[in-house]
Amino acid sequence: MSYLVAVRALCEFAARRGDLDLRFTPSPSALEGMAGHATVAARRPKHYECEVALQGEYKQLCVRGRADGFDPEHHRVEEIKTYRGDFHAIPDNHRQLHWAQVKIYGWLLCCARGLREIGLALVYFDIVSHKETVLTETHTAAALRQFFEQQCEQFIQWAEQEQQHRTARDAALTEIAFPHASFRPGQRALAEAVYKSALSSRALLAQAPTGIGKTVGTLFPLLKASPAQGIDKIFYLSAKTSGRRLALDAINLLRGDSTGPLRVLELVARDKACEHPDKACHGASCPLAQGFYDRLAGARAAAVKARVLDQHRLRAIALAHQVCPYYLSQELARWSDLIIGDYNYYFDTSAMLHSLTVEQQWRVSLLVDEAHNMVERARKMYSATLAESVFAHARRAAPKTLKGALDRVRRLWRALYKDQRDTYQVYRAIDSKFLLALQQACAVIGDAMAERPGDVTEALQQFYFDALHFGRLAESFGEHSLFDITLREGGRSFRASELCIRNVIPAPFLKQRFANAHSTTLFSATLSPWQFHADMLGLADDTVAIDVDSPFAAAQLDVHIASGISTRYQQRDQSLQPIAALLAQQFGQRPGNYLAFFSSFDYLEKAWRLFNARHPGIPTWQQSRGMTEGERDRFLHRFIPGGRGIGFAVLGGAFAEGVDLPGDRLIGAFIATLGLPQINPVNEQLRLCIEKAFGSGYDYTYLYPGLQKIVQAAGRVIRTEQDHGVLHLMDDRYGADKVRALLPRWWKLN
Repeated sequence: MSYLVAVRALCEFAARRGDLDLRFTPSPSALEGMAGHATVAARRPKHYECEVALQGEYKQLCVRGRADGFDPEHHRVEEIKTYRGDFHAIPDNHRQLHWAQVKIYGWLLCCARGLREIGLALVYFDIVSHKETVLTETHTAAALRQFFEQQCEQFIQWAEQEQQHRTARDAALTEIAFPHASFRPGQRALAEAVYKSALSSRALLAQAPTGIGKTVGTLFPLLKASPAQGIDKIFYLSAKTSGRRLALDAINLLRGDSTGPLRVLELVARDKACEHPDKACHGASCPLAQGFYDRLAGARAAAVKARVLDQHRLRAIALAHQVCPYYLSQELARWSDLIIGDYNYYFDTSAMLHSLTVEQQWRVSLLVDEAHNMVERARKMYSATLAESVFAHARRAAPKTLKGALDRVRRLWRALYKDQRDTYQVYRAIDSKFLLALQQACAVIGDAMAERPGDVTEALQQFYFDALHFGRLAESFGEHSLFDITLREGGRSFRASELCIRNVIPAPFLKQRFANAHSTTLFSATLSPWQFHADMLGLADDTVAIDVDSPFAAAQLDVHIASGISTRYQQRDQSLQPIAALLAQQFGQRPGNYLAFFSSFDYLEKAWRLFNARHPGIPTWQQSRGMTEGERDRFLHRFIPGGRGIGFAVLGGAFAEGVDLPGDRLIGAFIATLGLPQINPVNEQLRLCIEKAFGSGYDYTYLYPGLQKIVQAAGRVIRTEQDHGVLHLMDDRYGADKVRALLPRWWKLN
């Protein structure tokens, strides 16, 4: 078996040394880097050679790359690196990597030109001052050959191990067996659709009810299809922690010996993985950053033997080798077969998994769990807000050298809304002068952060990152987004404002993400209607949609529509008494555990107080704003088998989806809303934008998202084929044909 590797990839794998150092150092843009390389090359003599293509072999490994420059008269090879700010702030591990690269190029040039020794130069070019700092060494060809072979030997050993792993993995997955004696009703249809989508390299929208085993029903067929389809990696992407847990449980169920050496990695957020949150990410502060790259190889080797790396097992391995668990997980993404993490790891603006997919040319398949959340989550990923109150705080604390650039931003910012009379207003475009001033301010703040980091306050740094994100989205601003200004009460006689690039239709951003995947399966219990999701997410025209039959019978869920109740905003106070009466009546007929959902905390609070006053003998507990994880657990622990009481919760909140209370832990639900988003100026602008794009503005903005929340909340009641329960839909609008058509087919409405 022969292998091909680029010089940079070889060095990044084998030659990194020293500390992990993530202190912020503003880096040049790609265009600035290219311009810097061109400037350095233009300063060199005519005989200077640029972009010298080189290739060398060691055993079965072929190494290729392009040296930035070579002076054939002085026998000197140059590696050019652009930077901005303080030269001494360049992390040492970066310089170690740079020296490794130029040494490899040096050896390849010695081979190509028959040289016995060669000069090596690292040329650091400051893109602001255009000053060059040149570090030089001279090495013999023999010494460089030894260095080259050492790096190659490490890579070959790993590459051979990885090839053996891939062969064993594919053999095991080819023979993988379903973990149960038979499929659940509906589960086979789901599995077959996922398998076919992998074979045809297409996207699949799968609406599948709760209780059929969607996680196993999607993972199993995709693992089975991976060897024949040459799938390098599967990304299982979830909106919530509970989704990651279900995926890990499914893998443990599938494993046995059938998945063989399949490597599974759980990715968690940095704040949840950090062992020393009070320390900065560099060797002088954090002990797990000190010498990180010196110990990385050992930690990596131990980790890939562990097979299933949930966050607890990964943490144990990382601490055993004294490296940072979070950044070890980032490294292991390259060597794992199944990666379980949040949506943002593939779909966000700077998503790691998507970047690696493109860079490494991986063939990946996506499983997107609870995909009804994707539209709203993607909107947030591609939206940006600048708050004038935050800017004002940052400006007051800024050093004098930055005042001029920030004052220009403030002047042009206020000019944006000087004629605005309404609290909220949408603008057709973002003023180019303001964007230029914002860009210039980011440049001077970035230089200050690099040269005088002690002068930059946390508030100024936060504004800097917010402004960078805003500027990046401004570059791609179009009809898929809105630019709006909201005026708020400000201090000292001026109005404060919030500028927002508000994404409405994520499709233009997500379309290429889906195209870069071999296949995609988006699944949820609520993906109806299909066209809404296809339009909003940018799915390809050949996307397949299926609606898996429910394993549940209509007799299991007694669905009632309380047609005499209106939960519209204007009638909410009048609705409280009949709602309380209905809750008490149902509880009296069949005592047990119930959930009652309301559209807001204010509505919930009013209903809860009235119910307790009227029916003090019935136990109740309520969801409150900003509940901690422990408080949420205590809320759910009230739903014990054989228990009695009513939990009051908010629709769309923590207890409306992803909650599993089978049997008599939950025997019924009341939903006192149609779930429609509030009609306000922002949502009305979303409606107009969507209407222009698709012609279904009201349905896409209000009706479909609202009914999805209803079906998700109602899905808490029937979890298994043995469950029986009741559902009360408390609003007269449920009687409309258009609304009833969006409810699950297996429900029988009374």
